[in-house]
Amino acid sequence: MFDSEYFPYAAAMIIALPFLVFARQFVHGFMKLKKQEINFLATKTNSEIKLQALERMTLFLERLKPSNLVMKFDKNLQPHEFIFLTEKNIIEEFEYNASQQLYISKSSWQDIITSKNNILQSLRKTYEEMNENSKLEDFKTVFLMSYLNSEDYISDTIENLRKELNKII
Repeated sequence: MFDSEYFPYAAAMIIALPFLVFARQFVHGFMKLKKQEINFLATKTNSEIKLQALERMTLFLERLKPSNLVMKFDKNLQPHEFIFLTEKNIIEEFEYNASQQLYISKSSWQDIITSKNNILQSLRKTYEEMNENSKLEDFKTVFLMSYLNSEDYISDTIENLRKELNKII
């Protein structure tokens, strides 16, 4: 049996086979870990993008609050000039951030649109209810008071974004 010419080959195979199995398992395990690392990095990058989108939209909503809007622009403007500039500013900033809708939930995006539209509507409504000769300071006061006496939809939207953030983290 040991006299066969194939004995050295058989002995070499018996000795080499465990090393080959070990090498295969090592390479397979290494590839599996690399695949998990790539998936983790892709998920992390995606989470970071979503986080940035939520931050940008929260900043937009903070700027949309009437208490911040009334601080903008020259105090010597007429109410209709203030409204025009404020509306223009809101629309431009919203359009600038419109791409963020790709990274946040549909319901959060809809809440943001609703908040923006409510502020624009409130600006116009306040102006329509005011006397044409009203001063800007009077307009701003009435605008702030009407927001304070209504539902705080901007803070509600920010809170919803915060909840969405907690799902990501």
